[in-house]
Amino acid sequence: MLNNDEIEALEDILFADPWGEESLDFFGLHGVVCASVVGPQTLDAAEIFRLATGQESVAPDDVPEVFARLTDQLAQGLAHSLDMGQSLELPEPEDGDPMNALENWCAGFVDTFLEHEEAWLEADEAETAELMVPMLTLSGLFDDEDFRKAREDDKVAQQMADAIPDTLTDLYLQFHAPD
Repeated sequence: MLNNDEIEALEDILFADPWGEESLDFFGLHGVVCASVVGPQTLDAAEIFRLATGQESVAPDDVPEVFARLTDQLAQGLAHSLDMGQSLELPEPEDGDPMNALENWCAGFVDTFLEHEEAWLEADEAETAELMVPMLTLSGLFDDEDFRKAREDDKVAQQMADAIPDTLTDLYLQFHAPD
């Protein structure tokens, strides 16, 4: 995991001009990196930077070195935890609204899923779709009535939030376990 100074360095990059208004916060970035780790395709630093900053395209040379290094460090830490059989812990805000942080994390994760949806659904579409429900619901990206009702029901929303670490392990195993 990253320390507070490293997280701050990433957010300084994310909120910088010219993409600051379109960028994800650290929670959303963590979701992007997590999806890259658990999903079928590992994203390079330029793709992570593009998704995190909301840009149409990013050349590899345009990715700040510290961003590439810290997102790689984060990805390696997440993969190591999963390889050791540990559940992933999602970042939580030191202050503020934990459900807002979770929504941002889910939005980053879902954006990454949607970018490569075909690859995600190729292995086992029904299983992947079922596993994605908590993240899709809590992301706030969809105005579907069922998703909205689940988000508005504190008990259901908390159950979905609590299910995410195990869901991430299941997704990781689906895409990365030996046959």
